[in-house]
Amino acid sequence: MKITDILQPSAILLNTTFTKKEDALDAMIDALVSGGHITKADEARKAVFDREKIMSTGIGKGFALPHGKTNHITETVGAFMTLSEPLDFQALDQQPVTIIFMLIGRENTVGTHLRLLSRISRLMNKDSFRDSVSAAQTPEQVIALFAAEEEEMG
Repeated sequence: MKITDILQPSAILLNTTFTKKEDALDAMIDALVSGGHITKADEARKAVFDREKIMSTGIGKGFALPHGKTNHITETVGAFMTLSEPLDFQALDQQPVTIIFMLIGRENTVGTHLRLLSRISRLMNKDSFRDSVSAAQTPEQVIALFAAEEEEMG
């Protein structure tokens, strides 16, 4: 499964502003609910927030990868957000976040979930890619950037 398989334009939020990470995560979940990908918003929210309580998903370099698993989704889904103002995410490198990629998978798809987490992390570790997606002006541009990078990765 590729990253572009789980991203829909309706769940790509660009140049947003939030003062709390919880509000940013709620907005991403709401976008997935509106797109019809989540059948029980409270369960998806609980999965993501419970995982965040274990340890911050602020990976570093201005990027966070919140994720969770629940069976209250239609399929593995992703949401993407850029922030116009950096947001404190208690990241491992203590730097604020400007890019968030949320991944929600079904409870019985651990392998797929881990592969997608790894793939997203690898892409977001590239400075040039982070710069490109940060500058994207439309959801379609974001998807095209992910598609091009995934093509390069193989």
